[in-house]
Amino acid sequence: MRTYFDYEKLDVYHLELRFITWVTTLLAKIKQRRPDARITDVVDQLDRASISALLNTAEGNGRRQRRTRARFFDDARGSTTECAACLDALVAKGVCSGGEIDESKQLLLRIASMLTKLIERFDVSFSSSSSSSLIQEEPEEERFKDEDENEHEQP
Repeated sequence: MRTYFDYEKLDVYHLELRFITWVTTLLAKIKQRRPDARITDVVDQLDRASISALLNTAEGNGRRQRRTRARFFDDARGSTTECAACLDALVAKGVCSGGEIDESKQLLLRIASMLTKLIERFDVSFSSSSSSSLIQEEPEEERFKDEDENEHEQP
């Protein structure tokens, strides 16, 4: 496949396309097996979330500002986890079996992991050591040094 845009070079984008292909087949089977209005909302949400993940990845990769780019990748990751939850709901409703969705859940986990790495790469708050949202421990050697000094102190 010839690439025209930078997002087409991303491995995660191709995995998201692979998931959309898989989920489209599943949704067609579900609609044939059970034209049930109770599951229509979950099926529609799964379809929208799978497309949302792909589109947010593409749009995020086209953004120039690092924080904005990370926000789009974060939105894509949220849509990915939403897809996984929709699949769980279909299993809970008896529409699919756990075995039927297992491979796709592994694919979604891989996609989410890749998006997490992209978020960490472009979100400056992850790379900033002075960020108040990060909790850091003292290096072990310093902590043990202080403890050793306190052991020898006289009260």
